[in-house]
Amino acid sequence: MKLIRTVEAAGHVLCHDLTQIVPGVSKDARFRKGHIVAEDDIPVLLSMGKEHLYVWEFNESMLHENEAAERLVKLCRNIGMEPTAVKEGKIELVAQHDGVFRADAGRIDAINNLEDMCIATLPDYMPVKKGAKLAGMRVIPLVIKKERLEEAEMIAGDIPLLELLPYRRIKTGVITTGNEVAKGLIKDGFTPVIEAKLRQYGIDVNEHRVSGDDADTTAQFIKELAAAGMDLIICTGGMSVDPDDRTPLAIKKSGADIVTYGAPVLPGAMFLISYLAYAGREITVLGLPGCVMYARTTIFDIMLPRIIAGKRISRQDVRHLGVGGLCQGCEICHYPLCCFGKD
Repeated sequence: MKLIRTVEAAGHVLCHDLTQIVPGVSKDARFRKGHIVAEDDIPVLLSMGKEHLYVWEFNESMLHENEAAERLVKLCRNIGMEPTAVKEGKIELVAQHDGVFRADAGRIDAINNLEDMCIATLPDYMPVKKGAKLAGMRVIPLVIKKERLEEAEMIAGDIPLLELLPYRRIKTGVITTGNEVAKGLIKDGFTPVIEAKLRQYGIDVNEHRVSGDDADTTAQFIKELAAAGMDLIICTGGMSVDPDDRTPLAIKKSGADIVTYGAPVLPGAMFLISYLAYAGREITVLGLPGCVMYARTTIFDIMLPRIIAGKRISRQDVRHLGVGGLCQGCEICHYPLCCFGKD
């Protein structure tokens, strides 16, 4: 930086905040670090007693914080994201639609490991609403070496660091299992819970079947719903080790390929996810344990947004949930604004 006379400061960039004091009214920064001095600012600066200013000494090898932040945004931004105006070297990305947020942690970590810059985001796979803040990026000093930004650009490559997966309009079928429901001994309390959770994403239950504990019957219903054009088939109940709980067997008999039966998540350890190939389509088939009916937040809440957004769930996706997979059962549930389902 260099010291210049204020009357000659037009077009120069301030190196630090300049505070204006109005007795009995306010004491605050009148001009912020990084502000480009305009001709109209000079009388104000002089009235503040600033006859000299420290300004950024231009160097072709350096970038101002605002320009650097804009280059970081280009590395991060993807479809469905809107940047805010740059302010004091910081820019945020805001969601333009509901969806599931994705972040490439490996590349972001590598960039954050460089000196003098940062990218901060929501957790990977966070379900978000339109208008939510997704990420913020800035450089730490007022100026930064161009070569440092070029290093970040090399790490990022041509693929954006972030992604916002929009929710799909999918057809859903539900199969309620259990002889006690099929025989009318108890009322089906599971399906209304599923309907309510789907409704949060604008999804309806298009088909519903009630099956007993017979695995062949449940398997046949899965095939029927596949033939009826369902994209997602949810089997409720019958997932424990009780000899009458036959849902995993039924899903296997339907021809679905089971990705995993069991998950390191509480509540939700007996969760099953599979995929059924039918008429050139791939249908997601879930087996939901009883905890989904009575616990406010379970593995179903973690996985449902991903499924609706079109993410194919792998065994590793589920097994990775162990760290962060313990719900605290808070009296007032704030999910997804909590640690559940996030590493």
